[in-house]
Amino acid sequence: MFDLTNIFNIFQPNVSFKHPLLLLLLVLIPLMALFYYWQRSKRHATVRMSTLSAFAGKSSWRGRLRVLLPILRTLAFAAGIVALARPQATLKEEDITAEGIDIFLVMDISSSMLARDFAPDRLEASKEVAMEFVDKREHDRMGLAVFAGEAFTQCPLTTDRSVVKTFLSELECGPLEDGTAIGLGLATAVNRLKDSEAKSKIIILLTDGVNNAGDYVKPLTAGEVAREMEVKVYTIGVGSNGDAYAPIGRRGDGEYVFGFVRVEIDERLLQQISDMTGGRYFRATNKEALAQIYSIIDELEKTKIEVTTVKRYSEEFYPWVGLALILLILEVILRYTVLRVMP
Repeated sequence: MFDLTNIFNIFQPNVSFKHPLLLLLLVLIPLMALFYYWQRSKRHATVRMSTLSAFAGKSSWRGRLRVLLPILRTLAFAAGIVALARPQATLKEEDITAEGIDIFLVMDISSSMLARDFAPDRLEASKEVAMEFVDKREHDRMGLAVFAGEAFTQCPLTTDRSVVKTFLSELECGPLEDGTAIGLGLATAVNRLKDSEAKSKIIILLTDGVNNAGDYVKPLTAGEVAREMEVKVYTIGVGSNGDAYAPIGRRGDGEYVFGFVRVEIDERLLQQISDMTGGRYFRATNKEALAQIYSIIDELEKTKIEVTTVKRYSEEFYPWVGLALILLILEVILRYTVLRVMP
Protein backbone atom coordinates (compact mmCIF):
# COMPACT_ATOMS: atom_id res chain seq x y z
CA MET A 1 0.00 0.00 0.00
CA PHE A 2 1.34 3.46 -0.90
CA ASP A 3 2.33 5.42 2.19
CA LEU A 4 1.83 9.19 1.88
CA THR A 5 4.36 9.77 4.64
CA ASN A 6 7.09 8.60 2.27
CA ILE A 7 6.63 11.83 0.29
CA PHE A 8 7.52 13.93 3.32
CA ASN A 9 10.38 11.61 4.34
CA ILE A 10 12.16 12.54 1.11
CA PHE A 11 12.63 16.03 2.52
CA GLN A 12 12.88 15.18 6.23
CA PRO A 13 13.89 11.53 6.75
CA ASN A 14 13.37 11.65 10.53
CA VAL A 15 9.77 12.93 10.38
CA SER A 16 6.80 10.68 11.07
CA PHE A 17 3.10 11.44 11.56
CA LYS A 18 0.95 10.84 14.62
CA HIS A 19 -2.21 10.56 12.48
CA PRO A 20 -1.01 9.67 8.96
CA LEU A 21 -4.48 8.69 7.71
CA LEU A 22 -5.53 12.35 7.83
CA LEU A 23 -3.15 12.94 4.93
CA LEU A 24 -5.76 11.22 2.76
CA LEU A 25 -7.72 14.47 2.99
CA LEU A 26 -5.21 15.88 0.51
CA VAL A 27 -7.15 14.09 -2.25
CA LEU A 28 -9.89 16.68 -1.68
CA ILE A 29 -7.67 19.34 -3.24
CA PRO A 30 -8.31 18.33 -6.90
CA LEU A 31 -12.01 18.02 -6.04
CA MET A 32 -11.93 21.56 -4.69
CA ALA A 33 -10.32 22.75 -7.93
CA LEU A 34 -13.06 21.10 -9.99
CA PHE A 35 -15.75 22.58 -7.76
CA TYR A 36 -14.18 26.04 -8.08
CA TYR A 37 -14.25 25.99 -11.87
CA TRP A 38 -17.77 24.55 -11.90
CA GLN A 39 -19.02 27.35 -9.64
CA ARG A 40 -17.01 30.06 -11.40
CA SER A 41 -19.77 31.03 -13.82
CA LYS A 42 -22.30 31.33 -10.99
CA ARG A 43 -20.05 33.69 -8.99
CA HIS A 44 -19.84 36.33 -11.74
CA ALA A 45 -22.73 38.29 -13.28
CA THR A 46 -23.20 37.82 -16.99
CA VAL A 47 -23.92 40.75 -19.28
CA ARG A 48 -25.16 39.73 -22.72
CA MET A 49 -23.41 41.62 -25.50
CA SER A 50 -23.60 41.20 -29.25
CA THR A 51 -19.81 40.93 -29.49
CA LEU A 52 -16.79 40.93 -27.10
CA SER A 53 -14.18 41.66 -29.78
CA ALA A 54 -13.57 45.16 -28.39
CA PHE A 55 -12.35 43.61 -25.06
CA ALA A 56 -10.00 41.05 -26.63
CA GLY A 57 -6.58 41.13 -24.86
CA LYS A 58 -7.76 43.80 -22.40
CA SER A 59 -7.21 41.82 -19.17
CA SER A 60 -5.98 43.99 -16.26
CA TRP A 61 -3.23 43.04 -13.81
CA ARG A 62 -5.87 42.64 -11.10
CA GLY A 63 -7.72 40.17 -13.23
CA ARG A 64 -4.58 38.17 -13.85
CA LEU A 65 -3.65 38.13 -10.15
CA ARG A 66 -7.09 36.97 -8.99
CA VAL A 67 -6.09 33.45 -9.94
CA LEU A 68 -3.81 33.54 -6.85
CA LEU A 69 -6.79 33.66 -4.49
CA PRO A 70 -7.98 30.06 -4.94
CA ILE A 71 -4.34 28.89 -5.00
CA LEU A 72 -3.62 30.55 -1.66
CA ARG A 73 -6.76 29.05 -0.12
CA THR A 74 -5.87 25.60 -1.47
CA LEU A 75 -2.33 25.80 -0.10
CA ALA A 76 -3.70 26.90 3.28
CA PHE A 77 -6.05 23.92 3.25
CA ALA A 78 -3.15 21.55 2.44
CA ALA A 79 -0.96 23.02 5.19
CA GLY A 80 -3.82 22.62 7.65
CA ILE A 81 -4.21 18.95 6.75
CA VAL A 82 -0.50 18.34 7.29
CA ALA A 83 -0.72 20.08 10.68
CA LEU A 84 -3.71 17.89 11.68
CA ALA A 85 -1.68 14.78 10.80
CA ARG A 86 0.79 15.86 13.55
CA PRO A 87 4.26 15.67 11.97
CA GLN A 88 6.85 14.68 14.58
CA ALA A 89 10.63 14.62 14.38
CA THR A 90 12.08 11.42 15.79
CA LEU A 91 15.07 11.92 18.05
CA LYS A 92 16.78 8.66 18.97
CA GLU A 93 18.91 8.08 22.05
CA GLU A 94 21.01 4.97 22.58
CA ASP A 95 21.98 3.78 26.02
CA ILE A 96 24.94 1.44 25.52
CA THR A 97 25.96 -0.95 28.28
CA ALA A 98 29.19 -2.69 27.38
CA GLU A 99 30.74 -5.56 29.32
CA GLY A 100 34.23 -4.68 28.17
CA ILE A 101 37.39 -6.73 28.09
CA ASP A 102 40.72 -5.61 29.49
CA ILE A 103 43.38 -6.35 26.88
CA PHE A 104 47.13 -5.97 27.32
CA LEU A 105 49.39 -6.10 24.29
CA VAL A 106 52.89 -7.34 25.06
CA MET A 107 55.34 -6.55 22.24
CA ASP A 108 58.87 -7.85 21.75
CA ILE A 109 61.19 -4.96 20.78
CA SER A 110 64.48 -6.86 20.79
CA SER A 111 66.84 -6.22 17.87
CA SER A 112 65.75 -9.40 16.10
CA MET A 113 62.36 -7.69 15.49
CA LEU A 114 64.18 -5.67 12.81
CA ALA A 115 64.49 -8.81 10.68
CA ARG A 116 63.30 -8.13 7.15
CA ASP A 117 61.38 -11.32 6.43
CA PHE A 118 58.31 -9.07 7.00
CA ALA A 119 57.84 -5.83 5.07
CA PRO A 120 59.45 -3.51 6.01
CA ASP A 121 60.48 -5.48 9.11
CA ARG A 122 58.86 -7.56 11.85
CA LEU A 123 58.42 -4.67 14.27
CA GLU A 124 56.78 -2.27 11.81
CA ALA A 125 54.46 -4.98 10.47
CA SER A 126 53.51 -5.98 14.03
CA LYS A 127 52.81 -2.35 14.97
CA GLU A 128 50.58 -1.77 11.94
CA VAL A 129 48.52 -4.92 12.52
CA ALA A 130 48.22 -4.22 16.26
CA MET A 131 46.93 -0.69 15.56
CA GLU A 132 44.27 -2.10 13.24
CA PHE A 133 43.27 -4.48 16.05
CA VAL A 134 43.03 -1.57 18.52
CA ASP A 135 40.66 0.25 16.16
CA LYS A 136 38.24 -2.68 16.31
CA ARG A 137 38.01 -2.80 20.12
CA GLU A 138 35.74 0.17 20.65
CA HIS A 139 34.44 -0.68 24.12
CA ASP A 140 37.51 -2.28 25.71
CA ARG A 141 40.30 -0.97 27.88
CA MET A 142 43.71 -1.61 26.39
CA GLY A 143 47.28 -1.35 27.59
CA LEU A 144 50.74 -1.90 26.16
CA ALA A 145 53.87 -3.48 27.63
CA VAL A 146 57.18 -3.98 25.83
CA PHE A 147 60.15 -6.18 26.49
CA ALA A 148 63.60 -7.06 25.22
CA GLY A 149 66.24 -8.00 27.83
CA GLU A 150 64.06 -6.09 30.32
CA ALA A 151 60.43 -4.94 30.32
CA PHE A 152 58.24 -2.00 31.24
CA THR A 153 54.71 -0.69 30.81
CA GLN A 154 54.49 1.59 27.80
CA CYS A 155 50.81 2.45 28.29
CA PRO A 156 48.53 1.53 31.23
CA LEU A 157 44.97 0.39 30.67
CA THR A 158 42.89 3.05 28.95
CA THR A 159 39.78 3.41 26.82
CA ASP A 160 41.49 6.05 24.69
CA ARG A 161 42.42 4.08 21.59
CA SER A 162 44.27 7.01 20.05
CA VAL A 163 46.71 7.03 22.99
CA VAL A 164 47.40 3.30 22.62
CA LYS A 165 47.95 3.71 18.88
CA THR A 166 50.31 6.62 19.45
CA PHE A 167 52.45 4.54 21.81
CA LEU A 168 52.42 1.65 19.35
CA SER A 169 53.52 3.88 16.49
CA GLU A 170 56.47 5.16 18.53
CA LEU A 171 57.87 1.73 19.40
CA GLU A 172 61.41 1.09 18.25
CA CYS A 173 64.26 -1.28 19.00
CA GLY A 174 67.18 -0.09 21.09
CA PRO A 175 65.92 1.70 24.22
CA LEU A 176 66.05 -1.49 26.30
CA GLU A 177 68.89 -3.88 26.95
CA ASP A 178 68.86 -6.38 24.13
CA GLY A 179 67.60 -9.91 24.66
CA THR A 180 64.27 -11.74 24.91
CA ALA A 181 62.79 -11.81 28.41
CA ILE A 182 59.43 -13.42 27.66
CA GLY A 183 58.68 -14.14 31.32
CA LEU A 184 59.42 -10.58 32.35
CA GLY A 185 57.23 -9.12 29.60
CA LEU A 186 54.35 -11.41 30.53
CA ALA A 187 54.72 -10.70 34.26
CA THR A 188 54.63 -6.95 33.61
CA ALA A 189 51.27 -7.22 31.88
CA VAL A 190 49.86 -9.64 34.48
CA ASN A 191 50.86 -7.22 37.23
CA ARG A 192 48.93 -4.43 35.47
CA LEU A 193 45.82 -6.61 35.24
CA LYS A 194 45.83 -7.78 38.86
CA ASP A 195 43.53 -4.98 40.03
CA SER A 196 41.22 -5.16 37.02
CA GLU A 197 37.55 -5.77 37.75
CA ALA A 198 36.73 -6.75 34.17
CA LYS A 199 35.02 -10.11 33.78
CA SER A 200 37.37 -10.99 30.96
CA LYS A 201 41.11 -10.23 30.91
CA ILE A 202 43.43 -11.23 28.10
CA ILE A 203 47.05 -10.75 27.10
CA ILE A 204 48.34 -10.92 23.54
CA LEU A 205 52.06 -11.64 23.69
CA LEU A 206 54.08 -11.32 20.50
CA THR A 207 57.70 -12.43 20.19
CA ASP A 208 60.13 -13.72 17.58
CA GLY A 209 62.68 -15.52 19.70
CA VAL A 210 63.68 -17.76 22.55
CA ASN A 211 63.65 -16.69 26.19
CA ASN A 212 67.27 -15.78 26.99
CA ALA A 213 67.03 -12.96 29.56
CA GLY A 214 65.23 -12.01 32.76
CA ASP A 215 65.86 -15.36 34.40
CA TYR A 216 64.48 -14.18 37.74
CA VAL A 217 60.98 -14.38 36.22
CA LYS A 218 60.48 -17.65 34.38
CA PRO A 219 57.94 -17.61 31.51
CA LEU A 220 56.01 -20.59 32.88
CA THR A 221 55.93 -19.03 36.34
CA ALA A 222 54.43 -15.87 34.86
CA GLY A 223 51.99 -18.11 32.99
CA GLU A 224 50.92 -19.80 36.22
CA VAL A 225 50.32 -16.43 37.86
CA ALA A 226 48.21 -15.42 34.87
CA ARG A 227 46.19 -18.60 35.21
CA GLU A 228 45.59 -17.97 38.93
CA MET A 229 44.38 -14.47 38.10
CA GLU A 230 42.13 -15.84 35.32
CA VAL A 231 44.04 -13.97 32.63
CA LYS A 232 43.89 -15.65 29.23
CA VAL A 233 47.12 -15.41 27.23
CA TYR A 234 47.27 -15.57 23.45
CA THR A 235 50.82 -16.03 22.20
CA ILE A 236 52.10 -15.22 18.71
CA GLY A 237 55.40 -16.37 17.25
CA VAL A 238 56.57 -13.98 14.52
CA GLY A 239 59.10 -15.05 11.88
CA SER A 240 59.41 -16.88 8.60
CA ASN A 241 60.72 -20.42 8.27
CA GLY A 242 64.43 -20.94 7.63
CA ASP A 243 66.82 -18.00 7.54
CA ALA A 244 66.02 -14.29 7.79
CA TYR A 245 67.99 -11.15 7.07
CA ALA A 246 68.33 -9.77 10.60
CA PRO A 247 70.71 -7.84 12.88
CA ILE A 248 73.83 -9.84 13.82
CA GLY A 249 75.69 -7.05 15.57
CA ARG A 250 75.97 -3.34 16.18
CA ARG A 251 78.60 -0.77 15.26
CA GLY A 252 80.04 1.77 17.62
CA ASP A 253 77.74 4.45 16.19
CA GLY A 254 74.67 2.37 17.09
CA GLU A 255 73.91 1.18 13.55
CA TYR A 256 72.87 -2.47 13.22
CA VAL A 257 74.87 -4.87 11.09
CA PHE A 258 72.64 -7.27 9.14
CA GLY A 259 73.20 -10.81 7.98
CA PHE A 260 71.31 -14.05 7.48
CA VAL A 261 70.48 -15.91 10.68
CA ARG A 262 68.40 -18.93 11.55
CA VAL A 263 64.84 -18.13 12.71
CA GLU A 264 64.36 -19.67 16.15
CA ILE A 265 61.10 -19.36 18.08
CA ASP A 266 60.40 -21.33 21.24
CA GLU A 267 57.02 -22.50 20.00
CA ARG A 268 56.79 -25.20 22.66
CA LEU A 269 57.09 -22.61 25.45
CA LEU A 270 54.57 -20.28 23.85
CA GLN A 271 52.17 -23.19 23.37
CA GLN A 272 52.52 -24.17 27.05
CA ILE A 273 51.77 -20.62 28.24
CA SER A 274 48.67 -20.32 26.09
CA ASP A 275 47.42 -23.81 27.01
CA MET A 276 47.73 -23.30 30.77
CA THR A 277 45.80 -20.01 30.62
CA GLY A 278 43.05 -21.08 28.21
CA GLY A 279 44.40 -19.11 25.27
CA ARG A 280 45.87 -20.19 21.94
CA TYR A 281 49.25 -20.13 20.24
CA PHE A 282 49.64 -18.82 16.69
CA ARG A 283 52.55 -18.72 14.27
CA ALA A 284 52.80 -15.85 11.79
CA THR A 285 55.24 -16.29 8.90
CA ASN A 286 54.19 -13.09 7.09
CA LYS A 287 52.22 -9.91 7.66
CA GLU A 288 49.04 -11.29 6.09
CA ALA A 289 49.09 -14.28 8.45
CA LEU A 290 49.66 -11.95 11.40
CA ALA A 291 46.65 -9.83 10.41
CA GLN A 292 44.56 -13.00 10.16
CA ILE A 293 45.66 -14.05 13.66
CA TYR A 294 44.54 -10.76 15.17
CA SER A 295 41.20 -11.14 13.34
CA ILE A 296 40.78 -14.60 14.87
CA ILE A 297 41.49 -13.25 18.36
CA ASP A 298 39.05 -10.41 17.72
CA GLU A 299 36.35 -12.96 16.86
CA LEU A 300 37.18 -15.18 19.85
CA GLU A 301 37.05 -12.31 22.34
CA LYS A 302 33.82 -10.52 21.51
CA THR A 303 32.71 -7.77 23.87
CA LYS A 304 29.18 -8.11 25.22
CA ILE A 305 27.19 -4.99 24.37
CA GLU A 306 23.61 -4.22 25.35
CA VAL A 307 21.96 -1.34 23.48
CA THR A 308 18.70 0.21 24.65
CA THR A 309 17.16 2.63 22.15
CA VAL A 310 14.91 5.37 23.49
CA LYS A 311 12.84 7.42 21.05
CA ARG A 312 11.83 10.99 21.73
CA TYR A 313 9.56 13.07 19.53
CA SER A 314 9.39 16.80 18.95
CA GLU A 315 6.17 18.26 17.56
CA GLU A 316 6.67 19.79 14.10
CA PHE A 317 3.09 20.84 13.28
CA TYR A 318 3.45 24.42 14.52
CA PRO A 319 5.13 25.72 11.33
CA TRP A 320 2.35 24.14 9.26
CA VAL A 321 -0.34 25.86 11.35
CA GLY A 322 1.51 29.13 10.99
CA LEU A 323 1.82 28.65 7.23
CA ALA A 324 -1.92 27.91 6.89
CA LEU A 325 -2.83 31.05 8.87
CA ILE A 326 -0.46 33.25 6.88
CA LEU A 327 -1.87 31.97 3.58
CA LEU A 328 -5.47 32.48 4.72
CA ILE A 329 -4.78 35.99 6.02
CA LEU A 330 -2.97 36.86 2.79
CA GLU A 331 -5.87 35.52 0.72
CA VAL A 332 -8.43 37.56 2.72
CA ILE A 333 -6.36 40.74 2.53
CA LEU A 334 -5.92 40.45 -1.24
CA ARG A 335 -9.56 39.52 -1.81
CA TYR A 336 -10.94 42.56 0.00
CA THR A 337 -8.29 45.13 -0.97
CA VAL A 338 -6.32 45.26 -4.21
CA LEU A 339 -8.13 42.29 -5.79
CA ARG A 340 -11.58 43.24 -4.64
CA VAL A 341 -14.35 42.87 -7.21
CA MET A 342 -17.02 45.51 -7.26
CA PRO A 343 -20.57 44.11 -7.63
